[in-house]
Amino acid sequence: MPPRQRLTPADRRAQLLAVGARLFAARPYADVLMEDVADEAGVSRALLYRHFPSKHALFAAMYQQAADQLLAGTRFDPAASLVEQLVQGMDIHLDYFVANRNAVLTANQVLAGDPVIQTIMTNELDALRARLLAVLPLVDDSGREAVSSVLQSWLVFVQVLCVNWLTHQTCTRTQLRDVCIGALLGALRPLLAEDPAPDWPQQGRTPDA
Repeated sequence: MPPRQRLTPADRRAQLLAVGARLFAARPYADVLMEDVADEAGVSRALLYRHFPSKHALFAAMYQQAADQLLAGTRFDPAASLVEQLVQGMDIHLDYFVANRNAVLTANQVLAGDPVIQTIMTNELDALRARLLAVLPLVDDSGREAVSSVLQSWLVFVQVLCVNWLTHQTCTRTQLRDVCIGALLGALRPLLAEDPAPDWPQQGRTPDA
């Protein structure tokens, strides 16, 4: 074990979360041991357990941090086109999903019935839905309610499709992103006073590998 560094409690917690995030990204949930987290962080197991009493608590804190960072990085700017905003939001999430495949599969498969993890994901989806509602051209309250329902269903659709893609890779990343964006635009068009993306779909797109 490397010599232990003296850190403030907040800095130590941040260090342990960073180590946990690396291990949960690199390995399936069952293969991540708290002993490994302690060894890599250069701390005793007793100190690790003072911050996180279980592997589940460490994973939940790490996943909450990831959700917060994804929300912070997802920008919805009324000055940009809806497609630009959707592309940016999808890309930042797909970047995380690809880099942290094991962690995403843990949250959505291994811990699929866990109320703590489900609350983290639900809260993020609700925040994304609220931000999208704020930038869409809505006519009245009844239109807002209908669009909100569509957004809620679409976000769940994206979540399920992305998890399936991480498991099976049946299309390219660009195709996955464009399927998700196209699904939302198609669902929204009958409900909005103006077409939110008159130039979509774009022809002649070159899929990535």
